[in-house]
Amino acid sequence: MGNDQVIRLAHGSGGLLSYRLIRDVFQKHIHSKEIAKMDDAATIVSDTNDEILISTDSFVIDPIFFPGGNIGSLAVCGTVNDIAVSGGIPKYLTASFILEEGFSIHDLERIASSMGTEARDAGVQIITGDTKVVEKGKGDKIFINTTGIGWKHPEAHLGMDLIQPGDHIIINGYIADHGVAILSQREGLKFSSQIHSDARCLHHTIMKLIASYPGIRFMRDPTRGGVATVLSEIAQDSGKSLTIYEEKVPIRTETAGACDILGIDPLYLANEGKFILICSPGQSKTIIDAIRHDQIGSEPAVIGYVTDEGPHAWMKTRYGGTRILEMLPDEILPRIC
Repeated sequence: MGNDQVIRLAHGSGGLLSYRLIRDVFQKHIHSKEIAKMDDAATIVSDTNDEILISTDSFVIDPIFFPGGNIGSLAVCGTVNDIAVSGGIPKYLTASFILEEGFSIHDLERIASSMGTEARDAGVQIITGDTKVVEKGKGDKIFINTTGIGWKHPEAHLGMDLIQPGDHIIINGYIADHGVAILSQREGLKFSSQIHSDARCLHHTIMKLIASYPGIRFMRDPTRGGVATVLSEIAQDSGKSLTIYEEKVPIRTETAGACDILGIDPLYLANEGKFILICSPGQSKTIIDAIRHDQIGSEPAVIGYVTDEGPHAWMKTRYGGTRILEMLPDEILPRIC
């Protein structure tokens, strides 16, 4: 059976093969307008016309403990952020666990404790869940699935169809820390200073921005596939062209050095505490100031702009060249989240 007829690790990368899998298998057989949008969360309208956002995610990260968090705290942050970048106020989570026979209850307690702490700090409740156990060797320690539920923020008016030529592209801070933290832990790599995952809940900052800046058109968190893949997806789905400047993309010196040593492009590494925001040019400076005030030390930046020159994402290199940014074609780092 050829590689195109079986699931590969790259189908879970969040890149090109993930995009095709959703389009050619799930969208083909599950006829849903919400799935067709390929958003981070779906919106449903209740009988009382309340708009409810729902998002679901699964976490299979290896290792399950890493600098800056663990699979439990990551599961909370990742789902909260998916609701938030879709314009929702996160309220509730469900949590399902698939455990491998022989997994340490002590480690499970550490994970459950971190989930509880992260949820309380975020102001969300974990309200229901499920636990299954598989035979030893039929799983890998622990997998977690979470579903998030939230109410649409009354001032949230977000959508790819709202993106306009001239809009600015913002990122709220340093990229690629999560990917490098996981890789260094997994491979036992030592750098001059330890790099921590950026995993954190972003909804408090995002809700303040949505309430204050009507010029925000669209948001998405660049997790699997990284910044480059998300920009390419936005370009393809919006029909617009997105251009960023390499020297404007914030990256820590240590993270950039680690990527150079490993031969990995940081634009394709996962982030778990970042959002890409597209807004009207007249509000970008005040949005940057607001993010910097709310997330001290995060180094937000305007990294590019939107044109109507076609559905492509580009990067202007620091050396004056232009490089196309495509969706991640293969798997750089499996089980990153």
